[in-house]
Amino acid sequence: VQLQASGGGLVQTGGSLRLSCVASGLAFTSYTMGWFRQAAGKEREFVATISRSGDYKSYGDSVKGRITISRDNAINTVFLQMNSLRVEDTAVYYCAADRSGGIRVTGTLYTYWGQGTQVTVSS
Repeated sequence: VQLQASGGGLVQTGGSLRLSCVASGLAFTSYTMGWFRQAAGKEREFVATISRSGDYKSYGDSVKGRITISRDNAINTVFLQMNSLRVEDTAVYYCAADRSGGIRVTGTLYTYWGQGTQVTVSS
């Protein structure tokens, strides 16, 4: 199983980025997908999750209204559209896959993890 995250980079405050995570080696439509982030010196934080079909989504409190998770099951990819970025959004962003199919906000419940992509927001 491989989860390949991409799309990170350096952006100014108020800017936007779209992260992608391509999954391989698993039955993508059987997995809940999630995004988490970890800033330097801080614990991992839940960002967003999306159900197998894409019908159900949940967001962390710190990103609600600014970030949208989506998925395209035809190409085994989950996306994270991030708008109105803030300096405090700076972190390594990880995608993860959970076989349970439900909405999962706890990272320890996820089975597979990608390598992460760095997002840096400058003031």
